[in-house]
Amino acid sequence: MTTAAVPTLAPHPDRLFPADPAATSVARTVYDAVKDAPIISPHGHVDASMIAADEPFPDPAALLITPDHYVLRLLHANGVDLSALGRDPGHTPAGRDIWRQLATHWDDFLGTPVRYWFETELHDVFGLTEAPSTANADAQYDHIASALLEPGFRPRALFDSFGIEVLATTDGPADDLAAHARLAADPTFHGRVVPTFRADAVFDPSRSDWRLVVASIGEAAGIDTGTHDGLLAALRARRQYFIDHGATATDTGVLDAGSTPLSAPERERIHAAALRGDVSAADAIAYRHDMLYRWAEMSVEDGLVMQLHPGVIRNHHTPTLERFGPDTGHDLPAVGSFTEPLRPLLESFGTAAGFHLVLFTVDETVFSREIGPLAGFYPAVYAGAPWWFIDTPAAIGRYRSAITDSASFTKTSGFIDDTRAYCSIPARHDMARRADAAYLASLVVTHQISEEDAVHTARRIVSDIPKATFKL
Repeated sequence: MTTAAVPTLAPHPDRLFPADPAATSVARTVYDAVKDAPIISPHGHVDASMIAADEPFPDPAALLITPDHYVLRLLHANGVDLSALGRDPGHTPAGRDIWRQLATHWDDFLGTPVRYWFETELHDVFGLTEAPSTANADAQYDHIASALLEPGFRPRALFDSFGIEVLATTDGPADDLAAHARLAADPTFHGRVVPTFRADAVFDPSRSDWRLVVASIGEAAGIDTGTHDGLLAALRARRQYFIDHGATATDTGVLDAGSTPLSAPERERIHAAALRGDVSAADAIAYRHDMLYRWAEMSVEDGLVMQLHPGVIRNHHTPTLERFGPDTGHDLPAVGSFTEPLRPLLESFGTAAGFHLVLFTVDETVFSREIGPLAGFYPAVYAGAPWWFIDTPAAIGRYRSAITDSASFTKTSGFIDDTRAYCSIPARHDMARRADAAYLASLVVTHQISEEDAVHTARRIVSDIPKATFKL
């Protein structure tokens, strides 16, 4: 009886490059020019306190599986209950058992970007040479657990070995930013970790936590938020607090990009109703649209880049939300639209000096129809990279084709890793660099640009462009 061969884990050096030999050669040249460039990560969800504390990671599952909703959703889709993945506060399985779930379902990730990232990080970061399986699950878990005890695998050492130059976090409006202050004041830490101001809850007065968040912002700012004018003043004060701690951007996730402003009396009326707890659905939508307009107004005033992530139906499965909480894999895409919804905002601020509005979508049909043309006219508008469900190699190529025709490379954001999974950051950026090299190579071999232009553009995509877009 013969023993089945163990699948190897050896990412191909030409992965994601075109099959045509001439294009492959160009893609290699372009990729080689940027493969070791520092990572600029202007939008993500890594916790700054983790880097500030610099404690060893608890175990492989807590690092690589439990916090990553990309992984959770696919395991859940293939029959693994979230309680078996460490997301049930009342039940904490052993990290080894969580890892076995990943190993058992490894083939369920085949062909997905999640598997692509995982293969790269398991091989490049942790030195594994076999694909996960039920047979080697325990041995691989022990290998990674042992590595995590070494000084070179603590958060700050990884920050350096990953080549991260700038890492932006996502932070609540009342956050004291103590971790950011600690890192900025530490002479032994040479990286740059900047906060990003995110205040989604204040936009939607129909949310159950709206009053609590509004009160917390007022308390943090020392300003009464019992009126709408008071809330705006408190938000301005908190934005300045973030700027003082290194922030260059805000981020906003709303259901749609509506931005019709309200009169001051209407804003105050709806605000008062929301504080009483009897705001109507129509008034809540009107309030949210007005708040998006006010957000742009504030960005023109204080210079913070405005990131907009609309078009996601949050917490689609209520029983999962009630049991496991948010960010557990059941946020789903909605149809996107920008041109008409953003017209009030852009008519007022689209040509304002210094205003940067970065538009993201999970509906890639709007790249060529709306986002590209908007970025191709309005100085303020930038086309955000493919995000979430479409941050895949194929979608990056479609994005480049769709946006470049209308807005060129300079009106884009650079790659956005948008991750909580710390060790996937270099894998995700490497994927984007390879996908961009493939796209640029296609322009070279069809004689649309020169190879020198392709190399120059690739370097700009990973450095100059994100730094300029996000004012870094």
